[in-house]
Amino acid sequence: MAEFTMETGADGVAVITWDLPGKSMNVLTLAGGAELDALIDEALGDEAVKGIVITSGKDSFAGGMDLNVLGAMKENGVEAVFDGVMDLHRRLRKIELAGMDPKTKKGGKPIAAALPGTAMGIGLELPLACHRIFAADNPKAKIGLPEIMVGIFPGGGGTTRLVRKLGVMGASQYLLQGKSVDPKKAKGAGIIDEVAADPVAAAKEWVLGASDTDIVKPWDAKGYKMPGGAPYHPAGFQTFVGANAMVNGQTWGAFPAAKALLSAVYEGAMVSFDTALRIEARWFTNVIMNPSSGAMIRSLFLNKEALEKGANRPEAPDQTVKKLGVMGAGMMGAGIALVSAQAGIEVVLIDQKQESADKGKAYVESYFEKGIKRGKSTPEKAAKILSRITATTDYDALKGADLIIEAVFEDVGVKAEVTKNVEAVVPEDCIFATNTSTLPISDLAKASKRPEQFIGIHFFSPVEKMALVEIIKGEKTGDRAVAKSLDYVRQIRKTPIVVNDARFFYANRCIIPYLNEGARMVAEGVEPVLVDNAARLLGMPVGPLQLIDETSIDLAVTIAKATKEALGDKYPKDAKPVDDLMFALYDKGRLGRKSNAGFYAYDEKGKRQGLWEGLDELTPTLDEQPEVTEVQHRLMFAQVLEAVRALEEGVLEDIREGDVGAILGWGFAPWSGGPFSWLDILGAPYAADRCDQLAQRYGERFSCPDLLREMADKGQTFYGRFGQGAAAA
Repeated sequence: MAEFTMETGADGVAVITWDLPGKSMNVLTLAGGAELDALIDEALGDEAVKGIVITSGKDSFAGGMDLNVLGAMKENGVEAVFDGVMDLHRRLRKIELAGMDPKTKKGGKPIAAALPGTAMGIGLELPLACHRIFAADNPKAKIGLPEIMVGIFPGGGGTTRLVRKLGVMGASQYLLQGKSVDPKKAKGAGIIDEVAADPVAAAKEWVLGASDTDIVKPWDAKGYKMPGGAPYHPAGFQTFVGANAMVNGQTWGAFPAAKALLSAVYEGAMVSFDTALRIEARWFTNVIMNPSSGAMIRSLFLNKEALEKGANRPEAPDQTVKKLGVMGAGMMGAGIALVSAQAGIEVVLIDQKQESADKGKAYVESYFEKGIKRGKSTPEKAAKILSRITATTDYDALKGADLIIEAVFEDVGVKAEVTKNVEAVVPEDCIFATNTSTLPISDLAKASKRPEQFIGIHFFSPVEKMALVEIIKGEKTGDRAVAKSLDYVRQIRKTPIVVNDARFFYANRCIIPYLNEGARMVAEGVEPVLVDNAARLLGMPVGPLQLIDETSIDLAVTIAKATKEALGDKYPKDAKPVDDLMFALYDKGRLGRKSNAGFYAYDEKGKRQGLWEGLDELTPTLDEQPEVTEVQHRLMFAQVLEAVRALEEGVLEDIREGDVGAILGWGFAPWSGGPFSWLDILGAPYAADRCDQLAQRYGERFSCPDLLREMADKGQTFYGRFGQGAAAA
C-alpha cells in the first residue's frame, strides 16, 4: 500500500495525504520519501494543479524519520549517509522552490502544510520547507525538533531553516534543548504560521489566493538578513559568543551532537542557503558516524520505548491499577500519590498521624499551586486530581485496593508491622510493593503471608521528576506481581527496569561505587575540584562530591554502617579511607545540602558557593595531581564494572535495562548510551586491559570480571552477545 496518496479537487488544489499503513503515527521511510517526491513532480508538472496541500490521514502529522533508514545508511558508510541526507535536502528544496524560475522567483506553485496534530523531527522539517504551515487547534499536539535528545540533530534542513526563520537565539531552545510546544505557542514563536479549526480548508484557501511573492522564502529573496545578525555582524557576533558559552556551559563539551549542531549553524550562517544545507549534511554525517549517536538512539529511543511497552512483562491478564494504597506520607509517599492521582488512579495516603497524612496531601496541593502560577495547570484540573487522594490514618480505607506501595522508614521491623497491618484489610489478590532503596526484598517478604505477591517498586527522588522506576523481584515473587508493577509504571508514564533481588539492587549498586571513588580520591589527595569537574567533562550531570551533598552525607554514613554490619569480615578493607572522610564530615555536622554544609559551602539560601575550604584540613593534597583521563576512568570503571557484575550474577537480566536504567536513574553519561554501550564503544579487549592497569594501581575493586575477560578473548560486544534484537541504530 502507498504511504502517500494525492487527490486533485475541482478547485485545482492537489491534496497529498501521508498515511503510513499499519502505524499509529507516520514516520518517513525510504519508500515514502520516493513516493512523496514523485507526487510533487506530478503536481508541479500538471497545469491543472494550482497549488498543493500536504497533510496526514492520521490524528498526528508525523513523528520523525524511520530509524531503520539511518541505520541502513550508516551500515553503508560515510558516503551513503552524506548522499542520503543530500537527497533529502534536494527533495525538500524542490518543495520550497516549487517550480519557480531560478532568477525571477516567479511561476512557482504554492505549497502549504496542514498539520492535524503532532509534528516532530522530519514531521516538522517537511512543513518548514513548505510555503505556509497551518496547524489544528489541538492543545495536545506537540511541535518540535527533539533530535538532540537522542544524540543527533535536525539534519533534514530543520537546523538551517529554523535559524534563518527565528535567528540563532530564537531557534536555540528548539534545536539545542529539543523543546516542543503546542500549536498556539508554536505560532507565537514563529515556527508555524496559522492555527485553524480546519487546517486543510485553511491551507486550501491560502493556496488559491497566494501570489508569487507569498511563496518566496525570506532567505531566497534579495536583501535577506538573518534575524539577530550573522556571525560577522556586531550583534550576531555577540549572539554566537553567547550561544557557544551556553552550549559548553550546559554540556561541558561531552555531547558530540550539540557541538556539531552549533558548528553547522555558525558555518552555515556565513554562506548561501544551499551551501548551508550542504554544511548541515556534513555535520549531520559526522554525528551519525560517531558511535555516540547510535548508542544514544538505541538506549534513549529504541530500548526505552521497548521497556515502556512491556518488553520483559511476563504473561498475565491486564493488571491496570484502580485503587492504590500508599503507606507513608513523607516526600516519597506524597510524590507517589501525586503521580498516581495524575494517572487517574484512586489513592489512599496513610500515615500514623492525621497531621502527617494531611501534610503529604498538602505537598501535592503545593505542586499544583506552582503549576497554576506557571500556566501549566488549572484550578479545575488540580481539584479533580486532589479529589482522588484520601489522606487518612485508617487502614480500613485500603479495602478494595489492588496495589499497595509502602514507603515508610527504612527499618525492617517498621516495614514488617506495616505489611501485616495492611494484609489484614486488603483483598487476598492485592499486590504489596515496598519502595525500599537498600533492604533486600526477600527479607522484607518474610513478613508477608503472600510472598509471591510481594515485590519491590523503587522510585527515585523526587518522584514527580525522575523518569525511572526500578522493579525488584524477591526469591518468591510471582509473575502477576511483576506484571502488576509494570502495568502500574506504564499507567504513571515512567520507564521501568526489572531486576532480581540483591543488596542495593542495580541502580544503587552502581552509583555507590561512583560516589565512593570520588570521595576516595579526595581522601588520597586529589583536588576535589578536579574530581567533580572530570565527572562533568564525562557528561555526568553532577560530580560525585556534589551528588553526595545532594543525597546527604548522613545517608552515606547510615549505608556504610548497615553494610559493614551485614557483611562483617567481607566488608571491603579499601573502604576505610572513604568511611574516615565521610564520618569526619558527619561529626562536623556537615550533612550536605540539607544542612547547608558538606563537601561544598552554601549561603543561607542553600546556593552552592564552591568547595568547602576546610577540606584541606581533613585530607592531604598530592603535589602531583593525576591526569584528567585517569580520574575519569576511575569514576567510569567504578560504575560499569558493577553493572557487568550485576549481569554476571543474574541481578540484571537484560542489558537494555542496564543501559536505560543507568541514564535515567543517575544520569550516567547519556552520550555513551549507558554502561554496556560505553564498554562496546571502548571494545572489550581495551576495557579488560584497562581494568588490569587500574586494579594494579588502585586495588581489587577494579579487577576485570570473568565475563568481560571472556568477551575480550572472543572479541565480543555486549549488544552482539546479549542484545536481544536491540541492534545499534
